[in-house]
Amino acid sequence: MLPVATVMMAVALAFFPSEVRPLVPALQANRILGIHVTTMVLSYSALSISFGASILYLLKTARPAPATQPAEGQSSRLPDSETLSEIAYWSVLVGFPLLTLGVALGAYWANSAWGRYWGWDPKETSALLTWFIYAGYLHARGLRGWEGRRSAWLLVLGFGAVLFTYFAVNFLISGLHSYAGV
Repeated sequence: MLPVATVMMAVALAFFPSEVRPLVPALQANRILGIHVTTMVLSYSALSISFGASILYLLKTARPAPATQPAEGQSSRLPDSETLSEIAYWSVLVGFPLLTLGVALGAYWANSAWGRYWGWDPKETSALLTWFIYAGYLHARGLRGWEGRRSAWLLVLGFGAVLFTYFAVNFLISGLHSYAGV
C-alpha cells in the first residue's frame, strides 16, 4: 500500500491548496462533522487494504505456477492466494460498516447544517455508489459464492469508486463538499 499512499500524497501536494482558509459557517460548530470525516477516512483506509490484497491476488494468480516447489526454508514473497482473498474480504468486513456509519453520520449532520438529510450532492451520490459496489461485493461473495478473480476485480472497481469520491469530486465537480477551493 506504500506506493498507493505515495501517489495520493503526491496528488495532494500537487493539487490541494497549501494555504489555510476559514471554514464555511456550516462546518464551524458541529462535532458530528469531525466524527463523520474520521469515520469516512477510516473506512477508506480499511477498503484500501482490500484493494492492495486484491491487486496482489490478481498478480499472484496471473503468474504461471512454478514447475517446482521452493526449497525448504524458502517461500514466496507473497502470501498464498487464499490468504490474500481472506485479507481482502475481512478488510471489507471492517470498512463497509464504517462506510455505512460515515454516510449515515453525514446525513445526520447535513440535516442540522442544511435542513435536509440527503441532497444528491455529487459527493453524497458518489459515496452512495461506492457503498453499492461494496454491498454488491459482500452480496456476491456471501450469497453467490464469488471468490477469486471476479471478486478481486470488484474490489479494484470499489477502490476506484473510493478514489473518485475522495479526489475527483473535489477536482472536477463542484458541490457542497468542495470546500478546499480546488
